[in-house]
Amino acid sequence: MLKVSVKWQKEVFSNVEIDTTHPPYVFKCQLYDLTGVPPERQKIVVKGGLLKDDADWSKVGIKEGQKLMMMGTADEIVKAPEKGPIFAEDMPEEEQVVAVGHSAGLVNLGNTCYMNSTLQCLHSVPELKSALIQYPPPVRSNTVDQSSHSLTVATRELFNELDKNVRPVAPVRFLTALRSKYPQFAQLHNGVYMQQDAEECWTQLLFTLSSALRSSGSSEDADALKKFFGVDLVSRVHCAESGEESTETESVYSLKCHISQEVNHLHEGLKRALKSELEKSSPSLGRSAVYTKDSRINDLPRYLTVQFVRFFWKRETNQKAKILRKVDYPLSLDVYDLCSDDLRKRLEVPRRLLRDEEGKKAGLKTNESSSTKDNDVKMTDAEGPSSASGDSSVSAPGEGAPPEKEKHLTGIYDLVAVLTHKGRSADSGHYVAWVKQENGKWIQFDDDNPIPQREEDITRLSGGGDWHMAYICMYKARDISI
Repeated sequence: MLKVSVKWQKEVFSNVEIDTTHPPYVFKCQLYDLTGVPPERQKIVVKGGLLKDDADWSKVGIKEGQKLMMMGTADEIVKAPEKGPIFAEDMPEEEQVVAVGHSAGLVNLGNTCYMNSTLQCLHSVPELKSALIQYPPPVRSNTVDQSSHSLTVATRELFNELDKNVRPVAPVRFLTALRSKYPQFAQLHNGVYMQQDAEECWTQLLFTLSSALRSSGSSEDADALKKFFGVDLVSRVHCAESGEESTETESVYSLKCHISQEVNHLHEGLKRALKSELEKSSPSLGRSAVYTKDSRINDLPRYLTVQFVRFFWKRETNQKAKILRKVDYPLSLDVYDLCSDDLRKRLEVPRRLLRDEEGKKAGLKTNESSSTKDNDVKMTDAEGPSSASGDSSVSAPGEGAPPEKEKHLTGIYDLVAVLTHKGRSADSGHYVAWVKQENGKWIQFDDDNPIPQREEDITRLSGGGDWHMAYICMYKARDISI
């Protein structure tokens, strides 16, 4: 690590750090944050000419405390006219960004599109941002290791930067923390950082955030990430040969959509993924035997994540290959038939009330007595609040005040983000995030370039060729207050 000073126009920036383990492009991104000069416009004078994005620091010859000179013009924010009607298409680009309701893009720091697309999808979850704001607590728990703490803080600060900016943000600190916690994301090939798997980045980041928030107790709900993203599964494991049968439970952060010649739609792939065969030791037979595992969803999260299992290891080429088959997915996903009998019972009343509520909005007549009866059932249920609730805590109402309503999940979800991959190999290609804004508009986040999209274009990312195809879909629960 070196510290230098950089002179730009009439300003001098002192003690600017250069991490020589990262390419010069990362240093230019740091200067972009300081000066507003995009990396491609920067001309940094060094011995022998101009500093190149992929130069070898050991050959550049920069020394501690050296004074560098940078040339280049910063982006200008053009102000809208003070008077007269203004139409969105006539606005300067940065003001269009604000108008459509999305945040800044993320600078690609060298094959980091897998990370950028993951962050843009997760940044769209307001509940996650709220939980991170409370981290760390005044007295940080010693059970959170330093690398997890650093990555959690870096995530919180990066989300805050995205909320404050309209210009692209360079996620330098986050990338450093990610590679420190998970060295596989720092793999090099011929001196260049390799492309990585977005699903691995997504999974590892959620695992770290979950552990940090739970260990610190910084959130009102110590297990906030599980409530936001966790899916509880209950499985019946049966051996036809011996007759043995057992029940297993597990929690996962995503459902898998298996892809085969018989799978044309997401729902089919989810059904197939919940059934599997495994070989393990049979106590009654005294040897290995084949067991069938039939899983059902036993509790649902506020955000349901689905991964399309598109990559597999190809032995002939000794690398990951990609399944290009087209698999359609809906804007609205109902997982009721994938749920356990117990969860279905808990979902019945919320689903019926949701149908009545949506019917009223559509101008249809509903059975008022049925709705009233459903409410009576809910209020007198001896089992208490449904565990399928989006928030299981209920505040005691004040004397004379009506009971406080509680949000309950219905098993119906609406698509809010899609992470796509373009290309034929997991170790190459390009990842992009497509995120629905609070105002209902969709934005394609192609690294530092946010582009508005039409909703009808989102479901066309289903595969079948070399175009962008869905790799991860994130759905938000459609709940109802009872």
